[in-house]
Amino acid sequence: MDPELSESGVLHADSAMMQEALRLADEAALAGEVPVGAIVVRQGIIVGRGRNAPIASCDPSAHAEIQALREASQALGNYRLNECTLYATLEPCVMCAGAIMHARIANLVFGAPDPKTGACGSVVDLFSEVRLNHHTEVRGGVLAAECGAALSAFFRARRQGARP
Repeated sequence: MDPELSESGVLHADSAMMQEALRLADEAALAGEVPVGAIVVRQGIIVGRGRNAPIASCDPSAHAEIQALREASQALGNYRLNECTLYATLEPCVMCAGAIMHARIANLVFGAPDPKTGACGSVVDLFSEVRLNHHTEVRGGVLAAECGAALSAFFRARRQGARP
């Protein structure tokens, strides 16, 4: 049985999961953080959630993806998440891509590309490096317009001196 596709060719499950990541991105924006959200899914069940929090936590590693990986690892009792998919609203940076690889995430689905720090092809592509021992399947562009709009609105408000 083929997975159900939307009119845009996106899997309905991917779209639904990205909507949850977008909800977390909205929470980050309301807290004054860059609006990025992430979830980790195993067998259709969300096992980890994260939203950007480096400002509030005074922690440069408190990216949404890292937060979601930490929560999923605790929930599953293992740092290896090899049967899981990570959904992120923004293309992961080098730090997050490295953590995704070390966690052995099977699939990564991201929304908006990041032309300044993206490590899935925008600036560098760590996942295509054949010399690395783990290879995550990467799909980008899922709800890219919605994910990009959240980021654009946040930074527009910042430039205008308002809090989103």
